[in-house]
Amino acid sequence: MRQYLKELFLAVTGGLLYIILELVWRGHSHWTMFVLGGLCFALIGIINELIPWCMPLWKQALIGTVIITGLEFLTGCIVNLWLGWNVWDYSDMPLNLLGQICVPYILLWVPVSLIAIILDDWLRYWMFDEDRPRYCLWRHSEEG
Repeated sequence: MRQYLKELFLAVTGGLLYIILELVWRGHSHWTMFVLGGLCFALIGIINELIPWCMPLWKQALIGTVIITGLEFLTGCIVNLWLGWNVWDYSDMPLNLLGQICVPYILLWVPVSLIAIILDDWLRYWMFDEDRPRYCLWRHSEEG
């Protein structure tokens, strides 16, 4: 039960932060972005649960970017193309795929992923007594 509540707390935190990010960036959001943000934050949080701490942060951020981009594309195909809710449309952006993802936003997800990784790690440490975060910036360290 404790594990379930921890994951729920982290997902809700991620969902709320994503809504706030969208409100600041675009001036509006949609309830589906709460779900998407929560799912992304929860999955990004699993990176250090599955991959050793010694993986450089930039590689973790790239993994996070792939997670966000994949889920954004899937969500966009469902809520925008299939359901027709028109939550977002990147058709006028360069290098877009079906108007659901585009290269400029993919590049934006790199620093967002990095922040999410670090925030998740510290929340787990402060609130759930998990390992204190330790990071490698550029290459694998000898400790794991």
